[in-house]
Amino acid sequence: MNQNIKIGVISDTHGLLRPEALSALQGVSLIIHAGDIGTPEILHKLGTVAPVVAVRGNNDQDAWARELPVTEVVEIGKISIYVLHDAGLLDLNPAASGFSAVICGHSHRPLKESRNGVFFLNPGSAGPRRLKLPASVAILSIEETRLNASLIALGD
Repeated sequence: MNQNIKIGVISDTHGLLRPEALSALQGVSLIIHAGDIGTPEILHKLGTVAPVVAVRGNNDQDAWARELPVTEVVEIGKISIYVLHDAGLLDLNPAASGFSAVICGHSHRPLKESRNGVFFLNPGSAGPRRLKLPASVAILSIEETRLNASLIALGD
């Protein structure tokens, strides 16, 4: 049975959860927040849409955030996803470790590309605009072992 699973991917909210981000994530089975969350309320609001897996970003320093892991592994069917905030701190070889994908944030730059057979996804920043970078989230589609992502631009 070919089931298409949709995962919402968000990062770098820095305390701002735009209504457009919540709208874009409607209908997903799971939300992955790749860090720099800002406040626990962000996770609570995202949790009204779907279950949330979150990692701590470099700006998540308050007591509530220290409870969050720095990295997380998400298993969906035959797909294994490694989640961390800053891909520059990746301390393993994702292909050799059996990961199908790496989800990260930090740079505020949306990215989706394949590296050595591993799908790398950065949804960009969904929070306050930085420089001239767009605000965005991503929807990761999983169908058996195939991955695809759509980047969704959010309003100013």
